[in-house]
Amino acid sequence: MVETVRGCVLLLDGTPDRRRGVLPNPTAHAVAGAHPRRFLAADAVDVVQLPAVEGPQSALAYLQHAAAVPGPLLVWVTGRLMVPARRGGELHLALPGSTPATVRYTGLPWAWLLRTLQAHAGPVLLMADLEADAAAWPHVVSGAGSGEIAQGVPLFGVVNPVPPVPAREAGPYTRALLEALHTGDPHSGAVLDVPTIHRRALLAAGQGPDTVPLQWGTPGPVLANVAAAARPHPHPEPRREAVPAPLRQPAPAPVRPPDPVPAPAAAAVPAQDDLLPGILAAAHAGRHNEAAAMAAAGEQQALRHYGPDSPEAALWVEVRADLARMAGDHSRAAELWMTAAGARLGRSGPADGEALAALKRAHYCWQHSGDQAPRLAPALLALWERVPGGEGAAGHIRARLQGAEENAPPTVAR
Repeated sequence: MVETVRGCVLLLDGTPDRRRGVLPNPTAHAVAGAHPRRFLAADAVDVVQLPAVEGPQSALAYLQHAAAVPGPLLVWVTGRLMVPARRGGELHLALPGSTPATVRYTGLPWAWLLRTLQAHAGPVLLMADLEADAAAWPHVVSGAGSGEIAQGVPLFGVVNPVPPVPAREAGPYTRALLEALHTGDPHSGAVLDVPTIHRRALLAAGQGPDTVPLQWGTPGPVLANVAAAARPHPHPEPRREAVPAPLRQPAPAPVRPPDPVPAPAAAAVPAQDDLLPGILAAAHAGRHNEAAAMAAAGEQQALRHYGPDSPEAALWVEVRADLARMAGDHSRAAELWMTAAGARLGRSGPADGEALAALKRAHYCWQHSGDQAPRLAPALLALWERVPGGEGAAGHIRARLQGAEENAPPTVAR
């Protein structure tokens, strides 16, 4: 019996500003909303998101837990790098409440992160889309040139200066990298070549003159290639095993050439991962109607075989939501993500990390839904009110609605 390879994706957001009503930084938001479990070359993937971890010891504990998983480990870091105002020189990843005066105690030392990843037994990859304040910038430039910023850990990404105005969209490097990961490489094998994907993202992003690219180390088999015809691990899908139809008909006795045997009535249901590469390829090629039709067919199969309340059927709602986003229909995507989030909350409760991730994707699409935002806001607000720690996002929705009402043209009485 072949053992299942289990890997882990850890998303670490180093954003210092956590004021009420301020959403997580848009780069971290985009990564969390991109189905990061698809990116890892493993049979089973745990996704751990740390959007607002309190204190360096808590962050370190999560990192050590992720590093204990023997399979592939992808750590994706966003946010801000700082150095302490006093006794400066050591880079820290900002955490909630970090300032130059407090980051020595409130931030995560970059060296802690590197040492933890160095101890990982399996293949590891550290992706970074970071900004650095003025005091940290010389240390970033020096460390990126010498390799001190990686210390032997495979590290790929970019660092930019802190912009004068906080960005409202994900960084161009992350957007380009996510696009490359979703598209894959049809000319490559089951595992992506990280330096190639990194260079592809840099070229597509068109980084500015101040951008410091990070490229150190040789990653192992970490990133899955969704465009590959074959999966990297040829183990049977768990859902296929649950189908009662036999996988192989017994051969008749070889007395004479057998007559054609009709196919069994209960055919195996194609697993979602088998259909996704073709669906995504159609969507990325601009054939959005074709992709939507393929997803609808997959959903109907799941509904017939597993039922409307099954996790298998719910996964197809999330696929349709992502396809709507890729097609530019953000209001429809927001509705579908809200449906998915509500279903997950109903099945597993507010502690379900996947429910929170679906809700964040709904929020992202709602932000881009234009004049449909007021119509969708009440349902989204009700979902956030069911989630612990959702006060900030709920406050953002209320503030946006209030702003829309204040800016609405006055009604002319007739």
